[in-house]
Amino acid sequence: MHVFVTGGTGTIGSAVTTELLAHGHTVLALARSEATVEALTAVGAQPLRGSLADLDVLRAGASAADGVIHLAFSRDYGSPESVAAGVAEETAALTVLGEALVGTGKPLVTVSGTPWIPGRPSTEADPLPTGGPVGGRALTVTAILALADRGVRATAVRLPRTVHDQGQGGFAGMLTGIARQSGVSGYPGDGTQRWPAVHAQDAAVLFRLALEGAPAGTAWHAVADEGDAVRDIAAVIGRRLGLPVRPEPEESFGPFGPIFAMDQPASSAVTREALGWVPRHPSLLADLELLVP
Repeated sequence: MHVFVTGGTGTIGSAVTTELLAHGHTVLALARSEATVEALTAVGAQPLRGSLADLDVLRAGASAADGVIHLAFSRDYGSPESVAAGVAEETAALTVLGEALVGTGKPLVTVSGTPWIPGRPSTEADPLPTGGPVGGRALTVTAILALADRGVRATAVRLPRTVHDQGQGGFAGMLTGIARQSGVSGYPGDGTQRWPAVHAQDAAVLFRLALEGAPAGTAWHAVADEGDAVRDIAAVIGRRLGLPVRPEPEESFGPFGPIFAMDQPASSAVTREALGWVPRHPSLLADLELLVP
């Protein structure tokens, strides 16, 4: 397939781009800067200059492709307002990408997070929550999956709170960044809440599998580690950085504090059985051992 990818140079996107190219696909990837143009060209992808806000560019990229994988999202998490702006930008972009594929039968693979379900790991059958700082993303993903009724093979890969590679990325990466700034490897609450995780390269395989053959209107869980206790994550970060480890108030973690405090394990049993997905890369706790002080 000739695949249009947004967010093709991020932690997940670079792994997805490499995975697609390694399996015989060609990649047209959105490029926001000259640096991303160079990075994409270096690995054999074709850059398309533009940003997530350039709706005409997105429409052209999707129309020229045999399928689309959407990964881009604003990295400005500094305030609730900036998060809301990122959600609104993504909604507009995904709407354009979906409309460009209506009636074609082509795949559109989008991304969301795994839901949190009180008392048990979430599954692929559980609905996405529409409340909280990024609840608007759930509404958008649900609308995209509904395009299955309009001739789009729309699917969603649900990512856990941490997608990591060499100790970087996701919520664990945010904890590491906060620890470096504050001098304390902190965690909210008692730290027994669990976060699921996946290595970026394992997640990339699932995006490819969904693109190649997942049925329209389906959602899949890219979860390798069902749930590590946050205090265990903080303990590895603290040890690797030489910092004290202790509980900290929720507000110390910015707008994501309430989400950080939630117990949110997730299962991928259905995904593994249905799509033959087998994670093979290091777990989160093992990967965090690669952090450089």
